[in-house]
Amino acid sequence: MSQQFSQTSASTNTTPGNPAPNGRPRRVAVVLFNLGGPDAPEAVRPFLFNLFADPAIIRLPNPFRFLIASLISGRRAKPASEIYAQLGGKSPLLENTEAQAAALESALGANPEADPAAGGAETKVFIAMRYWHPMSAETAARVKAYDPDLVVLLPLYPQFSTTTTASSAKAWHGAANTVGLTAPTRLLCCYPTQAGFIDGTADLIRPLYEAAKAHGKPRVLFSAHGLPKKVVASGDPYQWQCERTAESIAAALGIDDLDWVNCYQSRVGPMEWIGPSTDAEIRRAGRDGVPILVVPMAFVSEHSETLVEIEVEYRHLAKESGVPHFTRVPTVGVHPGFIDGLAKLVRQTVAGKAAVCSQKGDRICPSNFSGCPQARH
Repeated sequence: MSQQFSQTSASTNTTPGNPAPNGRPRRVAVVLFNLGGPDAPEAVRPFLFNLFADPAIIRLPNPFRFLIASLISGRRAKPASEIYAQLGGKSPLLENTEAQAAALESALGANPEADPAAGGAETKVFIAMRYWHPMSAETAARVKAYDPDLVVLLPLYPQFSTTTTASSAKAWHGAANTVGLTAPTRLLCCYPTQAGFIDGTADLIRPLYEAAKAHGKPRVLFSAHGLPKKVVASGDPYQWQCERTAESIAAALGIDDLDWVNCYQSRVGPMEWIGPSTDAEIRRAGRDGVPILVVPMAFVSEHSETLVEIEVEYRHLAKESGVPHFTRVPTVGVHPGFIDGLAKLVRQTVAGKAAVCSQKGDRICPSNFSGCPQARH
């Protein structure tokens, strides 16, 4: 992964608030990164192949990675298709991300004078999915046609991981090189405790927590997508950032003696994964006889992991385990606080000079995390 950010331009003396050399207003292209999902039943297997053929996911050289991706996607196509059948035969992730893109574009255009660095700039928001359309190659061509003076890469992954943000950034820079997109580019690498994200999530939890209190003292499960332990051991800061997110939301709730735990879902394969697992925590809640709220804190858009894995499968597990009350908290989606937080991050990134920046500009990860992208800048 050492080359994943090599194409990010450090030539960041563009000031979007000033006219472009040709006299038109400066243009900022904001590119939202997300995973993507199949848009039809026949897209399930190729989507899975793209996922497992990613060297950030299956860390083997070709042809071994290609063979393993072919094997896994073939085996998982049928159960995955059954999951997407519950969602109408396709993933809702693109539509949800499009709604977020529209909301963000509106927020950025609503008050362009709010930040001198962004004032007067024309901003357009694009979407680049990692494993299904619109993927980086398609979007990079559209961004080039827009002819921006600056590109801001904004992942819809609040917590940085080499398996998500880094993989998407690497794919983007390869696509940008292919189409000849040369505009200066800045990556907002992570925002695990950004106020809009944290407060928006807490805002969604509060009324559901109050309702759950009728069934006993609730336990809040802050659930994130898991990772193999070896990925974290190699220096990936994802788990550390997830822990900071859970702590921050718990604090923002302001509930005395809150019962909460940070856990992980979606384990795949025989490897040892980080824990505790969400399903194990659901069973523990059943033994303890406490109501639970599952908060998808690493997902900001509804998709199969929230609408099926949590809402359907974990709800069923909770019932089987004797949990007296189960609640799935929605993702932040287009919550005004979250969208406003993203807009602030974009303005901050535009105003800065760094090719890679976190929610506060400089590095937030402890020095022992070699996978942090700011370790290279």
